[in-house]
Amino acid sequence: MSAGAVLGVNIRSLRTRAGLSLSELARRSDIAKGTLSQLENGMGNPTIETVFSLSNALNVPVSSLLAETAEPESLVVRSADLDVLSSNAVDLRLLRRMDVTDTVIEVYDQQVRPGETQESAGHPGYEHVVVTQGVLRVGPVDDPFVLGPGDYACFPGHLPHLCETVEGPVASVLILQYPVDAGAGPMACAVSTAARPRA
Repeated sequence: MSAGAVLGVNIRSLRTRAGLSLSELARRSDIAKGTLSQLENGMGNPTIETVFSLSNALNVPVSSLLAETAEPESLVVRSADLDVLSSNAVDLRLLRRMDVTDTVIEVYDQQVRPGETQESAGHPGYEHVVVTQGVLRVGPVDDPFVLGPGDYACFPGHLPHLCETVEGPVASVLILQYPVDAGAGPMACAVSTAARPRA
């Protein structure tokens, strides 16, 4: 199915499972009822903000909205073939969702355009970012990290956070880590003895 069709099927399924009317989901997500109806019917062009609002309103990981449920044994995903979820500064392509015991892991190709700042009010779980090209300022709004090629950062997704280039475009990998029950208690960034938070 196309990305829009997958999103529509997943919204309807998750809304029904939660026992929510279209009007109630519109109220909880602060998205117009007409827009939600279009999305459920596989139409429209949702932004990153729209998808994250639905994720929070339905209390599910973003990938529960974007991914088909079938899990093949072997998989190759070509980023260039995927639909793009865009905001003013960021283009995201969902490469993979993995359910690992009690954790959901989503892997995204993330391209960040210069000159704009992507801000998020927060969502469940943790964000992990690896920069492959360029210099990126990312993390909690009050204390973001500056990452160059090969650098990695992890921070709580529930805090307000931002993402912006320092100079020129940035290519990076974004990994979102959620508890299977996105409304569950806090998680933590797993830090090896070789990696410590930057002072």
